[in-house]
Amino acid sequence: MTSALIYTYTGFYIYLIMLVTQWAVATFSKAKAPNAIPGKISDDLSHDSFIFRAHRTFHNTLENSALFVATVLFAMAINYQSMAFSLCVWVYVIARIIHMVLYYAIATEKNPSPRTYFFLISLLANLVMLVLIGIRLYMY
Repeated sequence: MTSALIYTYTGFYIYLIMLVTQWAVATFSKAKAPNAIPGKISDDLSHDSFIFRAHRTFHNTLENSALFVATVLFAMAINYQSMAFSLCVWVYVIARIIHMVLYYAIATEKNPSPRTYFFLISLLANLVMLVLIGIRLYMY
């Protein structure tokens, strides 16, 4: 196994751990709330509520997971191994972790919020990964 592939696998693994962590934070913070109803978030909550922010952090990650997971799995399926791709995986994962921390820490309705920039960094990393795969597909 090449170093590039190990780095990609490790970054992907860390992403999955982050996803489980976000689920746990969202689930248990809500479960501790008085009168919590399973599967329902109060419509009265907003960014000033940690329960709301934890819920939105997890769902925002889920919304962005499809493209990232599909991109990484497609690269693995075609046996694409490059340090550039691995670097993009890590940029994506680190940007998503920072996005998560900022979402948990900063209660703001401001747009763009500081977390927006890390969303954009992760989106750009994902787009570069798609371009790298496209180049690989059409170079052979």
